[in-house]
Amino acid sequence: MSTGTATLDVFPPTLREVMLRPWWIGMLLFALAVAAVFAWLGQWQLGRAIDTDPPPPGATETVRPLADVVAPGEYLPEPLVGQRVELDGEWVAEDFLVVSSRFNGGDQGYWVTGQFRVSDAASAVTGPAALAVAIGWTADRADADAAASALVESLSSQDGREATLVGRLISDEGPRVPAPGAPLTEMTTMSPAALLGWWHDTEGLSVYRPYLVADFDSTGLPEARGTLVAIDSPAPTELSSVNWLNVFYAVEWAVFAGFAFYMWYRLARDAWEKEVEALEEAAFERAGGAPPAD
Repeated sequence: MSTGTATLDVFPPTLREVMLRPWWIGMLLFALAVAAVFAWLGQWQLGRAIDTDPPPPGATETVRPLADVVAPGEYLPEPLVGQRVELDGEWVAEDFLVVSSRFNGGDQGYWVTGQFRVSDAASAVTGPAALAVAIGWTADRADADAAASALVESLSSQDGREATLVGRLISDEGPRVPAPGAPLTEMTTMSPAALLGWWHDTEGLSVYRPYLVADFDSTGLPEARGTLVAIDSPAPTELSSVNWLNVFYAVEWAVFAGFAFYMWYRLARDAWEKEVEALEEAAFERAGGAPPAD
C-alpha cells in the first residue's frame, strides 16, 4: 500500500510485533487447543481405519452356532455379514410368504420365505425367538405363490415341522413401501421387520434383525422341491484391513487442524493491516492530504 508523501509520527508495527501481543498470543493458544482436539479426532479416526485383528480369510465359511454370532434384536457386525450358521428350531406353518425382485445367478424372480422359531437362541432371550429365512427361488410368481400355499397347507396339518437349518446370515435390507397400485402384501426387499407385520402369533416374540439364506437341503421342506431351486448365496468378498472412508475422515481432521492455525494467522494479519492503514490515514489527515488509495 502507498504512503504518499506524509511522514508517520509513529512507526507502524511489524506483523511479528502484532502477533506477539498478549491478545494474539491468547488467540494462538486457543488455536492450538482447537488444533489439538482436531488432531486427537484424526488419530482416533485413523485408529479405526486400520483393523489390527482382521478375521482370517474364509472365516465366514466355517459353520458356527447362531447363538455365537448374533442375538435377537442385535445388528449383524460387518465382519460377520455372510457368516454361515447352524440352528435348530421349527417352522411356523402359516407364515410362508413371497418376496419379489430377487435375483438368482442374474435372473430376476421370487423368494419363498418362512418364519423359523429358533430353539437355541441366546441365553438372554426369555420368550420365543424368530428368524426370517429365505427358502428357495423361482422365476415365476405363480410358482412362488403355489409353493408358499403348498407349504402352508402341508405344515398346518402337522402343526409345524422341526428342522436343523444351515445357511448364510445376511443383514436386513429394510422395509419398502409397495409401489402405487401394488397389493399391500407386495414385498420387494427381504426385511424381517416387514415380514413380522404379516406373521402370526407374534406376541412377546423376539426377532432377529438379519435373515438367513438357507441351504435348500437343510430346510426339511420336500414339498418345495421341484417348484423352487436353491438360492445362489456366494461367500462375501474378503474385507480389506484398511477402511479408506475412515482414512479420508482422518485427513479431513488434519486439514481442520491446519485451518485453525491459518485462521489465527489470517485474523492477526488483518488486524495488522488495519492498524497500519489507520496510522497512514491519520498521518495524511495531519498533513492535509487525501488518504492513500488501496
